[in-house]
Amino acid sequence: MEQDVNIKIIDREGVAHEILAPTDMAMNLMEVVRSYELAPEGTIGICGGMAMCASCQCYVLSDTVLPEKQDDEEAMLSEAFYVKDNSRLGCQIQITPEMEGLEVELAPES
Repeated sequence: MEQDVNIKIIDREGVAHEILAPTDMAMNLMEVVRSYELAPEGTIGICGGMAMCASCQCYVLSDTVLPEKQDDEEAMLSEAFYVKDNSRLGCQIQITPEMEGLEVELAPES
């Protein structure tokens, strides 16, 4: 059964995008940002989604319950620029039905 979720992504220019993200394609948030071209080519997901670069860092603005940060995500965020308490790596947030209503803002390019 196909199910899309509504998510809001504020790009690095401050423009809000209300998009439908598929839950049936095993995509993560970074891949959704790329597929909707919400960041210039080559500026997001540089490591390919391996939690090794923080180019997909975002700030979670909604109270959506997300999976706990794994050690590799914690380690990468500890070295990243512009980190806030609500920082997450988009490549570590899988698009599932539970992500309905997720709101994020892309962190500045470092």
